[in-house]
Amino acid sequence: MITLSGVELRAGARTLLSDVTLTVSPGDRVGLIGRNGAGKTTLMTAMAGAAAPASGAIVRHGPVAYLPQDSRAADQAATATGRVLSARGLDTASAALRLAEEAMARAAAPDELERTMRAYSWAEAEFQAAGGHAAEAEAARLAAGLGLDDPVMDAPLGTLSGGQRRRVELARILFAGADGMLLLDEPTNHLDADAVAWLRGLLRAHRGGLVLISHDTGLLSDVVDRVFHLDPRRAALDVHNVGWRGYLDQRAAEERRRARERAGAERKAASLHAQADKMRARSSTAVAAKNMARRAERMLAETEPVPRAERKARIRLPEPAPCGRTPLGAVSLAKSYGGHQVLEGVDLAVDRGTRLVVLGYNGAGKTTLLRLLAGREAPDDGRVVHGHGLRIGYFAQEHDTLHPGSSVLANLVAAAPGLTEGEARRVLGGFLFTGDDADKPASVLSGGEKTRLALAGLVHSGANVLLLDEPTNNLDPASRGEVLSAVGAYQGAIVMVTHDEGAVDALRPDRVLLLPDADEDLWSEDYRELVALA
Repeated sequence: MITLSGVELRAGARTLLSDVTLTVSPGDRVGLIGRNGAGKTTLMTAMAGAAAPASGAIVRHGPVAYLPQDSRAADQAATATGRVLSARGLDTASAALRLAEEAMARAAAPDELERTMRAYSWAEAEFQAAGGHAAEAEAARLAAGLGLDDPVMDAPLGTLSGGQRRRVELARILFAGADGMLLLDEPTNHLDADAVAWLRGLLRAHRGGLVLISHDTGLLSDVVDRVFHLDPRRAALDVHNVGWRGYLDQRAAEERRRARERAGAERKAASLHAQADKMRARSSTAVAAKNMARRAERMLAETEPVPRAERKARIRLPEPAPCGRTPLGAVSLAKSYGGHQVLEGVDLAVDRGTRLVVLGYNGAGKTTLLRLLAGREAPDDGRVVHGHGLRIGYFAQEHDTLHPGSSVLANLVAAAPGLTEGEARRVLGGFLFTGDDADKPASVLSGGEKTRLALAGLVHSGANVLLLDEPTNNLDPASRGEVLSAVGAYQGAIVMVTHDEGAVDALRPDRVLLLPDADEDLWSEDYRELVALA
């Protein structure tokens, strides 16, 4: 259980939430929703105990497992299995048991055998106390449900793709919080359709509490029974003790009620003002006319105005600089990590204006290919060919083109050094970074805000080839729509990796590259069913 009492959250000088008091109990399945930057991730981080509120108290009873939006394991040499087991300390216990078994097998003298047998008994007791083989089987079941097979689970984390590492972290959190409170921030990022369906079933059956941030409305509809809406205009958290569809019905009914009441008040106020205007001409009724006008203004003040539509980011992509017919290419690209071949024999020609979608399962090498094309890594074999006038714009799915310790403004200036500070602030304003937002460090931004900032850095780059790796992850519906419109309007070449069928529709691809086989083909709708599975 998690209890919030009088909680206030701030981001710099801006108040995100004020005086929030509520309880999330075992069995509650809460959908935490709101626009990008409203404070959802900040609130979840505070609920997890990873950050302190500006005021008030947050009390946690029982185990709490937290999946951050950008979760990265510290030890890249650890295996995926070890990372999952570490959630309950079982990795250390299992490793100690294996070492004790090996020592016992090597023992020759009777006294050495007796000593190693005692050490083995102690290690086995520790292993069983941590859950033993039953817990190992549970971890393996969770990993399999997320599409992580044995070769992936035996591999070091540093050799896995971003999507595979995300799945490992999700498996670890689910293993840690089997019966406790789960706090999940965008858990479906990098999951294919089968894994999302499996996760829905697991979360529906979860006996502990759940707080879920997601822009996947299907997941919200299937899983949550309460909705917390974070309204940044009022710095308030509105609690709706209904499921997702019930919340949508309530919101629509409330908007209709407000519109009716406001329209009625405006009609009556207009009538009173018209009557007052007629009465002002005579001195005998001038005072009554003033009172009537005041009454009309009071009537308007006492009814809620219909909320204005929330501002949308004016996301646009760069005007591509002139270039040759084939600005970017690749010849026999190959790349391996830790002895595991990720890419082999990739040949590619990205012509001016090409729209190419890259498909393949997690770990097939999609992100690796984009990193090689962007010059972020060097191939083991083959080469990347830069044609005449090439300017690359690279959007990384894990936002590693941003500098976490630098401010929003500094990140944009680094990406577009030709901008003055005033010009940079105007660009940021179009991407919904206003006022003090420009001075925040990038490390405190939500995933959606990082996406907007990374895209803002491309605006004045003149890039004529865009490499986009999951550009719609973490975005609220309005921001996603703006990104897709910008993708559709861009005149340069695009190479895109995505699980989002809407992004493919916006891209209107003319070609498809299938990994790991490196087969290239003309795009047809026959490939569409592979997008959600990629």
